[in-house]
Amino acid sequence: MTVKIREETSDDANAVHAIHAAAFGDDLVPRLVTQLRQRPATFAPRGYVATVDGEAAGHVMLTASWLDAPKKLVDVLVLSPLGVLPQHQRRGIGTLLVARAIEEADRAGAPLLFLEGDPAYYRERGFHEATPLGFRKPSLRIPDAAFQVVKLSTYEPWMTGTLVYAEPFWALDCVGLREED
Repeated sequence: MTVKIREETSDDANAVHAIHAAAFGDDLVPRLVTQLRQRPATFAPRGYVATVDGEAAGHVMLTASWLDAPKKLVDVLVLSPLGVLPQHQRRGIGTLLVARAIEEADRAGAPLLFLEGDPAYYRERGFHEATPLGFRKPSLRIPDAAFQVVKLSTYEPWMTGTLVYAEPFWALDCVGLREED
């Protein structure tokens, strides 16, 4: 099995849609990806595709959001979504995509990279619980341990405050967990 990570191209749209539909079991995340791509932002949306023997098997996206810090709004990035086709999960592809996302967020000059996710998974990949580091989650529906961050090379200590998600996360209700009926 040969895995390669490369920048997403416009030719990957159908494969990326299929990856997230299969990984998440519905079309909500593929719709989120489409809306995030269409949104103008300081940091343009960036996607990375993992291929296995030349076929798309995973995808990660970096999207612009803001940190409402005491001094000013700070442009930051959010790692969302991350998806791997079910038949390729648990083979290290997600780990490679997360590593590439962190590297590219740093290269882009973002000071912080946030996400909502499983702390057991992301802690091993460089993320830390954000609240104890001075950050406030954008919704009370996000479990404390799931709200995570990586400080990047342009981070400065005054950069604390509340994460403000881009509008598509709210429009599609992709923030935190909803109570079950």
